[in-house]
Amino acid sequence: MKHPGIEVRKACLAKNDLSVTEAARILRVDRRTLSNLLNGRSGVSAEMAVRLEKVFGIPAKDWMQRQLDYDYAQVMKRAAKITVEPFTPAEEQQEEGRG
Repeated sequence: MKHPGIEVRKACLAKNDLSVTEAARILRVDRRTLSNLLNGRSGVSAEMAVRLEKVFGIPAKDWMQRQLDYDYAQVMKRAAKITVEPFTPAEEQQEEGRG
């Protein structure tokens, strides 16, 4: 699954023949902020999603869904390494001890 920043580069910048500097100016964000997104070093924030919608017409919810899907895919790649135990409410622990 591609990082959403790649889609931003394709659907917004490349489609409109914009440089990173030009797009950052239009979006009213720091060039570094946009560059980090486009290069996969940061995700699409809710605020950035709204900016992209207002400037390029692609719904903010679409950008947020792409980010969610990407984040989920990334965490599932390493889910087996996440070691936690299921939560057992204190009442159940006490009942088990009484038995």
